Amino acid sequence: DNGFKVMSANKPLHAPSDFRGLKMRIQSSKVLDAQMRALGANPQVLAFSEVYQALQTGVVDGTENPPSNLYTQKMHEVQKHVTVSDHGYLGYAVIVNKKFWDGLPSDVRAQLEGAMKDATKYANAIAQQENDAALAAVQKTGKTTIYRLSDKEKAEWRKALLPVQKQMEGRIGKDLIEAVNKEAAALGQK
Repeated sequence: DNGFKVMSANKPLHAPSDFRGLKMRIQSSKVLDAQMRALGANPQVLAFSEVYQALQTGVVDGTENPPSNLYTQKMHEVQKHVTVSDHGYLGYAVIVNKKFWDGLPSDVRAQLEGAMKDATKYANAIAQQENDAALAAVQKTGKTTIYRLSDKEKAEWRKALLPVQKQMEGRIGKDLIEAVNKEAAALGQK
């Protein structure tokens, strides 16, 4: 887990219309490309190592990252505004070869599954702490304004980004999208 993402730019990003015409850096992803286009932005694929300079020189106007990435890469030094949008999630997967996994004794698989569950819970807690600390550190610099979307603004963002779900059903799977929406609704984040 690396947590939920924030948006940054040199102008406030409170409503989807604020993205119109902005060049927003994304990592290579059809989903992220579609998200930015749904917001009216022009997605720009750039390597992570090039983002700071691209923001500094105006090659791109803004980007999206978990707060910890924004802070450790010093993007806040060249971005005046950060919006805590939680519009996307950056997570990591642990993958194992099926033939190898199925060849393990069931008691070993059970122990490994338990260890992964515990490690995931621990790592997710660390990621949340790091993201919270990063936002606080960015705010403390006084160089960047931190803005938290109101419930009404979150609803506007969801409405603007909803077509991306339909557009990506074939790529991600309708069942997975529905499961995520069900979980979000259960957490009160329709």
